[in-house]
Amino acid sequence: MTVDQAGLDLSIAALARGSEGWAATTLAARADLLARVAASVGAEAERWVLAAAHAKGLDQASPLIGEEWLTGPYGVLTSLTALQRTLRVLDAGHSPLAGRRLGRAPGGRVTVPVLPHNAWDGLLLHGFTAQAWLRPGVTAAQARSRAGLGQHVSGRAPREDSGPRPDRGIGLVLGAGNISSIAPLDVLYELVAHNRVSILKLNPTFDGLLPVYRAALAPLIEAGLLCIVTGGADVGDYLAHHAGIGHVHITGSAATHDAIVFAGSKTDAPRLTKPITSELGGVSPIIVLPGRWSTRDLRYQAEHVATMRLHNGGYNCIAGQVLVLSAAWPQKRAFLDAVAAALASAPPRPAWYPGSDERMRAARAAYPAARSIPGGRLLVAAGASREAPQTGGVDSPEAWASAVPEDMLRTEYFAPVLGVVELPGTGLAFLDAAVETVNRDFLGTLGANILGVPSMIRRLGAGFEQAVARLRYGTIAINAWTGVGFLSAASPWGAFPGHALSDVQSGIGVVHNALLLDDVERTVVRGPFRPFPRSIVHGEWALLPKPPWFVSARSGALTARLLTEFAARPSVRRLPGILAAAFRA
Repeated sequence: MTVDQAGLDLSIAALARGSEGWAATTLAARADLLARVAASVGAEAERWVLAAAHAKGLDQASPLIGEEWLTGPYGVLTSLTALQRTLRVLDAGHSPLAGRRLGRAPGGRVTVPVLPHNAWDGLLLHGFTAQAWLRPGVTAAQARSRAGLGQHVSGRAPREDSGPRPDRGIGLVLGAGNISSIAPLDVLYELVAHNRVSILKLNPTFDGLLPVYRAALAPLIEAGLLCIVTGGADVGDYLAHHAGIGHVHITGSAATHDAIVFAGSKTDAPRLTKPITSELGGVSPIIVLPGRWSTRDLRYQAEHVATMRLHNGGYNCIAGQVLVLSAAWPQKRAFLDAVAAALASAPPRPAWYPGSDERMRAARAAYPAARSIPGGRLLVAAGASREAPQTGGVDSPEAWASAVPEDMLRTEYFAPVLGVVELPGTGLAFLDAAVETVNRDFLGTLGANILGVPSMIRRLGAGFEQAVARLRYGTIAINAWTGVGFLSAASPWGAFPGHALSDVQSGIGVVHNALLLDDVERTVVRGPFRPFPRSIVHGEWALLPKPPWFVSARSGALTARLLTEFAARPSVRRLPGILAAAFRA
């Protein structure tokens, strides 16, 4: 297919004019514009969900349709609301952190509460919290003064250290092809955090959403701040290297990133000479702390694990891929049986993402002894491959981890494959070994999950918090899925900082981050180990029943739709319907 270079050139020229207009737009007018975008997204929400479901071969009557509401228009609406609030606070001359109580984490890190972001979050996601941890050495005063990022160019709240940020211009956003909110969220972050207008190239899997995106984001397009195009890799390549593009952001794979940056061997100088940020996935661990779990705990957390692996069919950059278990845990076998049952009972769905069938065939060939699960799923335990050594008689974490071959730990399958690693030890010794293993052996640093009975976490005390601090991941979820961090508008989302172009791992930079925090190191999400009402019975202050994003949530589709309608038009009168639907899960 021939690239329409002339048409793309005209689009970039129009965006250049839009960029100048955005630079002259006041903070109040920017917030008003986002409010208009929210109205158009709300108006297009149902058509958006139906188009995304069609792209994925998902029946409209499927209980999984709730995923498309939550990770489509709902996520964009909550971000728009949060960004509007940040702009209006800045316009009033205050820091986005005004009124927020900052905390401390190990290493003297300053923490910023990002979930709940408002009173509605506190009610609808009761029991879930998140904190952004800033980099060591950043003070609370610096955190408050630097929050605002690109919006400091207004002069209303100048940076104390270096004046306005030298962002602006035109950016290229290479959209993701798995979650329909990602591309719009990336466009919004470029615009608000960095004052960059965008040309968005859709991933071909979402080409069918083009008319929906154009309608939902019409206020941005009409203001000359956004242009949406389709096409293959040749279009993306032309735009990435266009002289009028000053920055590139990609959500996708490390292989695609490297093809854009290097074209050939990474030993050569980068072909791309302009800045690039990225969110690229990886192999996400699920660390399970050994303890005394009831039968209901085992079943609920098995459904939790199945959700981490099977949400969106397994085609998530943040899908949990490897369980990390204690070999000494007496309930290990019962838990794995519960996980297998949860994987088998999850609603069926087509293998819609390109290349999924090939990746599954490769996994089955690599792990001939793996446990085949109905629905086309695979559970790979230690010793399932031809090459893997047996674990009997070894006692070092390195030897135990080697019982699952490197492929499981270094390849993001992007398919419904769940691996299992067993490590020696119990208590803090096991947790420390798990942290060391995933930091050293697992590909990527996007997200890690920890599941454990609250009494066990309390027993580990400061050792548990120190272990969390040593985990080099951009989002860490404790008794929650890192997907909660992705869906929380104010939570920074991205890889652990420090990756280089030549070894990009899970990417460079963050997105979402509606408080516009600078100096972010990670986000730490915490949730209840048990759903309501068992949470209250066991001393956890959490009123949320089974979350609507669970693949086993019977009323997930209705709850997600009602949440989206609430996000579009918040009203106390809508709350009883949402809560009634949620409690039918």
